[in-house]
Amino acid sequence: MAPMPFRMNSVFMLPRWTRSIHNTTTHLRSFTTTRLRAQSDSRSAIVTGAGRGIGRAIALRLAQDGFDICVNDLDKNIEDVNNVVKEIHLLGRSSVAFCGDVSSMTSVQEMIAASVAGLGPLNVMVANAGIAQVGWPMEIKEADMRRMFEVNVFGVVNSSIAAAQQFIKQGTKGKILNAASGVSFRTDPLLPMYSASKAAVRSITQSFAIELGKHGITVNGYAPGIVQSAMWEHIDTEMGKINGLPQGENFNAFTKSIALRRTSIPEDAAKLVSYLAGPDSDYVTGQTILVDGGLVYN
Repeated sequence: MAPMPFRMNSVFMLPRWTRSIHNTTTHLRSFTTTRLRAQSDSRSAIVTGAGRGIGRAIALRLAQDGFDICVNDLDKNIEDVNNVVKEIHLLGRSSVAFCGDVSSMTSVQEMIAASVAGLGPLNVMVANAGIAQVGWPMEIKEADMRRMFEVNVFGVVNSSIAAAQQFIKQGTKGKILNAASGVSFRTDPLLPMYSASKAAVRSITQSFAIELGKHGITVNGYAPGIVQSAMWEHIDTEMGKINGLPQGENFNAFTKSIALRRTSIPEDAAKLVSYLAGPDSDYVTGQTILVDGGLVYN
């Protein structure tokens, strides 16, 4: 028998291995929040890689916009996920946590089932999860390259396919938003596989937009630049091992190349996602929009 969802601080936790999802709608209606709406009026979104950084900012911004949120990240980041869920609850929205790996289609399908069971019909899928690796192209290891593409490319493909299937099953329109990267369009020599994987997301976004347009489903990408986040701290550190620059210097060196003369914060990307997830972007599809302060011109 599949494990039952359990309540933790007024938030439902659904384990990633849950295959038979029990309906929790009646319990969710009893949540004590500062702002509850009828189930028929609610909107829900899934944000992958939402434990911290850009994903967290997106989840919180969409909650502020009136979405109930399924917060996804890896098992090892469960504490971060729980904290984001609590923050969303404090904003007056319902939320479920789901830990799983987007590189697995089965895990993505279970995540969507958990979200629908806990929050109602799906409206927006934000395929935000991603990883970065630093190194010269000739020194990339096969295992590292495979993992990069499993998460950054297959994770987007899995999320797009499973979300589209759910939208079609519901008989509703929907929005799919994929994380690309402005840096990938510049093809940084120390981020070859990261750049390649994120460039692939752009083509995948266009392909899905063409196929799913007939169903009223829009598919777009958002491409952050140099963001103050844990991922860029990792990139900065790894670059320093190669070029010898002290901690922070690689990150700061990008500033002079940015028109607005500042690096980005996660909320910059979240604002763009807010637009793409809302009704004002209903006639926008197949586009990957840069939000990098003027680092790349495309």
